[in-house]
Order: sequence, then structure tokens, then C-alpha cells
Amino acid sequence: MSGILIALPPDAFERLCQRLLRESGFVQVSVTGKSGDGEIDGVGIVRIGGLLGFPILFQCKRYAGSVSASAIRDFRGAMIGRADRGLVITTGTFSRDARTEATRDGAPPIDLVDGEELMDKLRELQLGVDVKLIEEVSVNNEWFGAL
Repeated sequence: MSGILIALPPDAFERLCQRLLRESGFVQVSVTGKSGDGEIDGVGIVRIGGLLGFPILFQCKRYAGSVSASAIRDFRGAMIGRADRGLVITTGTFSRDARTEATRDGAPPIDLVDGEELMDKLRELQLGVDVKLIEEVSVNNEWFGAL
């Protein structure tokens, strides 16, 4: 499934991430939809208790490999003055240094969603996937023969 995600055009992957965030409870999720967006692909509002709303900036990365710490630092730099928290969603993975950088003390936190977590969430929300549970029942003749 990750192959189809990597093959999506950039704007389609951004729209997928937008839909994922909406289905996960974000409100007012929008995609910037332009190049030169300063590493910011979109913004959404997280509602807490129906009373408070916090803007979350997000970045979408279609990677087959690993997102580096420098990519996280660049995203954080673009966040300055715009939001206190960020989210990076990738089809790939995050390097150990990227994970450390995302939670560095004294810096705005950045949540990370790697390809495996992304696919799990798509499955959970049934976005672009069909889930079939199949139950197979067979008779155990030996068990009945022993009666």
C-alpha cells in the first residue's frame, strides 16, 4: 500500500493528509497548495473539550526512505510565529535524530506519523482501503469421533 501513496502526485498526497486529519477530529483543515510555502503544507485546528482550539501546522512527505533531523528543523523554522505545534506525516520513516529533534527541549514540539502509522490510520478510518474479516469454520471429525 505504501507504494501507491508514494506514487500519488504531491497535491493528492496533501489532500489525503487533509482528509485523514479531518476524519481524525481536526476542524478547519486546509492545504496551502502552493510551492514556496515555507515547508508548511497545511493547517488544522485541534478542538479540546469543544471549548479550546489550537492551530497545528502540518507537512506531508512522500518518502521511500527516512526523514532527517534537518527536515524537522526546517519545518520548525517555518512554524515560528505561526503555531506552537506541528505534525509531519510521511510515507517513509524518521531517523533517530529526527525523532530526537522533534521533541527537543525548549523547541516547539512536532508530532511524527511514519508510513506504518499512516497505513494503520487509513485502515482504521477506512480511507482508500476495504477491510474484510473472513471467518472460516470447519468440522473436526476426530473430535466428534472420540465421543
